[in-house]
Amino acid sequence: MNAATCPLCGQRNQCAQADSPTPVQQCWCFAAPIERRVLEGLPEALRNRACLCPRCAQGLPPGTADEPAASAD
Repeated sequence: MNAATCPLCGQRNQCAQADSPTPVQQCWCFAAPIERRVLEGLPEALRNRACLCPRCAQGLPPGTADEPAASAD
């Protein structure tokens, strides 16, 4: 599995940590609320291996705007 892609939809997950060879201090995914039903719906083999993309993290259907769920400000 590629850590830079969403395990649900396969699109780029926009995770700063996945794109960096060293630890990062900020990323949208550090503070983003993740829908519990989304996490519970992930197969066990895909859990804790890569970040979801902002769209999937919010539980939004395909084709919805893919903007980060939380600001990294």
